[in-house]
Amino acid sequence: GPTRKMPLTASAMDFFQLFVPDNVLKNMVVQTNMYAKKYQERFGSDDAWIDVTLTEMKAFLGYMISTSIHHCESVLSIWSSGFYSNKSIALIMTQSRFEKILKYFHVVAFRSSQTTHSLYKIQPFLDSLQNGFDSAFRPSQAQVLHEPLIDEDPVFIATCTERELRKRKKRKFSLWVRQCSSTGFICQIYVHLKEGSGADGLDALKNKPQLHSMVAKSLCQNAAGKNYIIFTGPSITSLNLFEEFEKQGIYCCGLLSTRKSDCTGLPPSMLNNSETPQSRGQYRIRMKGNMSLICWYNKGHFRFLTNAYSPVQQGVIIKRKSGEIPCPLAVEAFAAHLSYICKYDDKYSKYFISHKPNKTWQQVFWFAISIAINNAYILYKMSEAYHVTRYSRAQFGERLVKELLGLEDTSPSH
Repeated sequence: GPTRKMPLTASAMDFFQLFVPDNVLKNMVVQTNMYAKKYQERFGSDDAWIDVTLTEMKAFLGYMISTSIHHCESVLSIWSSGFYSNKSIALIMTQSRFEKILKYFHVVAFRSSQTTHSLYKIQPFLDSLQNGFDSAFRPSQAQVLHEPLIDEDPVFIATCTERELRKRKKRKFSLWVRQCSSTGFICQIYVHLKEGSGADGLDALKNKPQLHSMVAKSLCQNAAGKNYIIFTGPSITSLNLFEEFEKQGIYCCGLLSTRKSDCTGLPPSMLNNSETPQSRGQYRIRMKGNMSLICWYNKGHFRFLTNAYSPVQQGVIIKRKSGEIPCPLAVEAFAAHLSYICKYDDKYSKYFISHKPNKTWQQVFWFAISIAINNAYILYKMSEAYHVTRYSRAQFGERLVKELLGLEDTSPSH
């Protein structure tokens, strides 16, 4: 749960600033102004540009965050006269001023001589965000490694033409998270760039199990020695990785797939489906030290690798139509934690910022801001302030937008 007690009067902005405080926003102001100055020295002066202020930077973020609630395809729709126009917030800043800030917006204006990382333009922001996550929240023992659902807005995909779809560039990165499976709080973010040379570039992508093992190690570098139980999908699950984690005091439970998983070191007899017909709930077990490989049958064979649960402990999976199906406790635990994450994706993925910039670092930045707001809402729901004013996720987002824009309206929006 939260590490600090927030006051009853804490606003949406107070929770958001646990992760994106004023000093981070002030740095964005400085870097944006530096970039604008350098840009104009190189390409000619821009008479319409005036240095951005902290108040304007907050308003700029507010406009961007508003797209996560109203899902307009372009943030500029706010100033239009169409369906997505928003006269109540459009008056705070003119469209031309907003476009100027958008043109020059930077988190890190210049590459230092020591920088080799491709995400150098936002790495300091991601590090600051990580520190905020670590200091504001203590996760539960059970956590999940996965890629959160950050796909395109389904309403837009359903309405746009094939030509528009082809024009839209595919993301050049994948985003992985370590997430507390009892609250949904995202404890750590890892961004993998799909282009570029080196250990984390295209060469690594060709070797998927090695890549996913690298992602898992990066996400769990702060988890050693804390007796966490990490749940993983088929792409990450492997005997070598789980044994390495066990030495660090991290325990695992993962779904295995003969097609997607690295099955090195596992007995082939357990990876092949038995020819004799099996009834639902039957399972076979093979053990090596603390590690158990479970092959469980339920309208198909499911294999699990775990060192966190005893294979002899019984559990049940409850299905609406077929009732209770017996299974090892590891299978029940895996299903429960994964279903929670599916619920999280269903509830929170629709609140990702809709703005789709071309630059990869900006795409990562807006995804990271969206995750920070979702985390802020989770902390808000766990605080006493929630019992005073029970805002939904959409209302919380609207409150945050109004507070960033400096609007004084404090009544909950419906």
